Amino acid sequence: MTKVGLLSDTHGYLDKAVFKHFAKCDEIWHAGDFGSVELIERLRDFKPFRGVYGNIDGRDIRVSYPEDLRFFCEEVDVWMTHIGGYPGKYTPRIRDEIYENPPKLFITGHSHILKVMYDRKIDCLHLNPGAAGKQGWHKVQTLMRFTIDSKIIRDLEVIEIKGY
Repeated sequence: MTKVGLLSDTHGYLDKAVFKHFAKCDEIWHAGDFGSVELIERLRDFKPFRGVYGNIDGRDIRVSYPEDLRFFCEEVDVWMTHIGGYPGKYTPRIRDEIYENPPKLFITGHSHILKVMYDRKIDCLHLNPGAAGKQGWHKVQTLMRFTIDSKIIRDLEVIEIKGY
């Protein structure tokens, strides 16, 4: 069983509440637009960490983090990318691949819009944790927590950070 803390679009700002909300997580995943190497280091020092670069991230981050990260967490095939769209509106760059070789869990960021959608066509759960940073048009900072237990994704929680 793996407890995951998921965030995106920090844009260089990491609220201290993230550490409280992710204290019982086994891993932290970041779906891009970190904003700084220092932010990555703080998360990496806290828990085992995975991430992808986003469109605002510079070369210093892109040399260490990929655009797409495909991996297994327990028995769940996960694909994480910053700009990927969502069910029915996948971006052209990934559209063919997601239909030909679909993951069980598809994670994106970029939109600053929290989304949980299931794509019945490819039997895939799509998650976008919204934005955890302060930059952007969103009004509420959001995070997600969930558990992967063998082949099952369960206990999904949406967390709103107060005080923004």
